[in-house]
Formats: sequence, structure tokens, C-alpha cells
Amino acid sequence: MARARDPIADLRRIAFLLERANEATYRVRAFRSAAKALAGLSSAELTERAGNGTLTELAGVGDVTARCVAESLAGEEPVYLRRLVATEGSDLDAEATALRAALRGDCHTHSDWSDGGSPIEEMALAAVELGHEYVVLTDHSPRLTVARGLTAARLRQQLDHVAQVNAALPEGFRILTGIEVDILADGSLDQDDELLARLDVVVGSVHSGLKDERSKMTRRMLKAVANPHLDILGHVTGRMVSSRPAGVTGPGDRGHRARTRAESDFDADAVFAACAEHDTAVEINSRPERQDPPKRLIRRALEAGCRFAINTDAHAPGQLDWQRFGCERAALCGVPADRVINTWSAEQLVAWTHDRP
Repeated sequence: MARARDPIADLRRIAFLLERANEATYRVRAFRSAAKALAGLSSAELTERAGNGTLTELAGVGDVTARCVAESLAGEEPVYLRRLVATEGSDLDAEATALRAALRGDCHTHSDWSDGGSPIEEMALAAVELGHEYVVLTDHSPRLTVARGLTAARLRQQLDHVAQVNAALPEGFRILTGIEVDILADGSLDQDDELLARLDVVVGSVHSGLKDERSKMTRRMLKAVANPHLDILGHVTGRMVSSRPAGVTGPGDRGHRARTRAESDFDADAVFAACAEHDTAVEINSRPERQDPPKRLIRRALEAGCRFAINTDAHAPGQLDWQRFGCERAALCGVPADRVINTWSAEQLVAWTHDRP
């Protein structure tokens, strides 16, 4: 008889691959919910229920997930998992592959503390499995209430929690502290300066007033870029090129229901010149529905002398593997690895964020 596989690991792997493939949220949720429901069972009870057909009596376990569990316990790779693996996307070209291999971490991710769908621990372990050396946790700031943005008090609690999680993670990997802070209408950052100074990495993004007229948006972004606490300018145009992706299952899910959205209008040359002057990195956002900045602006930022961060803006574990999409676009624009800050080690990255003028 074949040796049993780990059925919970198989369910989580299926959910990860569904997220990575940008499949519907309900499919992802079905497998994650089943894995969570079964995690509390002893191996004996799990085997007994699979044998007598009572797995589906448990809340969160359906016919499809129960069948996957039975196949795993029989020592077979679940058919559902096998099909997903067989239909994965095409390989990256050589330049994008080399750039992806050079990345050592991800500087923009979310957890269920704000509008992500998974706990911090689960996001971190998925990053470990992908070969990352670090991941920066950048949940939203308080003004973005639709995404359950963190107040100063909740952010302090999160910092304590991250310290505890780091102590339990595999050696050689760490969660870096951070935030995706709102760039407010006047260009100020939506969090206390004292807290921003404590964080390892600060990503700043515009989430409101995206249709502001050109001069107003330019002033707003220039003031933010000049702020010494801002390390990375996130999804710079705010555009949406397609509908909301799968896998976002957190309380702030409403914040990701946008359909298509035009780019904000601003003086890109002035903003990128300021980024180069203040050594603020420009994010290449890897989310399929964002693809932000567009390639023409990546090229202009490169010509301006900017650094870049190729980030996933992941709200679920499977989305952490979306960096390949950003690498494809960066490679097409000729962005070299030595201009990408997350090719650095965690120590180099933190030294840069803390030593910038």
C-alpha cells in the first residue's frame, strides 16, 4: 500500500496554486476552509472519517475537498492538484528568470490584520516555501477604513506580534516590519512619525482622490516623496487594468472590487526626478489587475535614475508568487538587478531605509 501523503498540506497547496493562477475566490476559500477544519482532527479521526465517508459532515468540507483528502490518505497525489500542476503557466524568458532569481524578498504584502485573507504566520511560511529570505508586512494605515487600516495602537500590537512570530520562524528568514501608508490629500503620510521611524520599510500609496487634477496630484506626490520616512512609492498611477483578482478573502475585500480605472494624471518626470533625488524606490507592482506603472513609465523612471522594488502587494499566500509578473515587465524595460532594492539582503535593505537622508 502506498504511503499516505499529508492531506492538509495538499489542500493548502491547491489553494496556493489557485491563488497564483488568479482563480475565483470561492474556489480558494473552499480548500483553505477545508484545511482549517481538518487541522484540528487527530490523524486517527481524519483517517476514520475519510474511510466511512463522514468528512463532509464537518463545516467547511465539501465533496471535492473530501475526495482530495481520501486520495492523499491513499498515497496518491490528488487529481485536482495534479491537474493544477499540469496546467501551470508558461516559463519566464531568460532575462525575467534571472531577475526573479535575484530577488531575495518582497516589500509589499498584507495580512488579515487589515484586508488580507490570511494570518501573518501563514503568509510568512508561504514566503519561506518560495525561497524568500524575508517578507515585509505592510498592512494599511488608519485612513483606509474600508481595508481595516491599522491605528497607531493596533500597529504597535502588530509589531509585538511580529517579534513573537519571528522567534518561531525557520532560521535565516524574517518578517520585516512595515506599512502601506496612505498619501493624504496634502501629501502627508497617514501614521505617526514616531511609528514610521520604527518600521523597517514604509511603502506610501495614493488610494483616494485618484482623479485629482494634474498639478494637485503632482504636488501631493512630490511632498510625499520628500518625506524622509517614505522608502517606496507604491502603485504610482493607481490604475486598474482588469477586475478584482481571486484570493482576497479578508474583511476588507470590498476595497478590491474596482473594475478598470484610468491612471492618475501627474507630472511623471518631476515625480521620478524627486524619487531619484531622495533615493525613494519606485514600486513595480506585480498584481495582474494593476500592472503599475505601465511600461512606458518604468522606462522613464529608469532613465531618471530611480531604484525599484518589484513587489506583489499580496493579500493571500498564493499571490506571493506573482513577483514573476513584475519581473517580466521589468525585464522588458531593461531594469537591471542592481537597481532593484529587494535583490538586497534584509540587513542591506534595512540599513538603506534607516540611513537615507
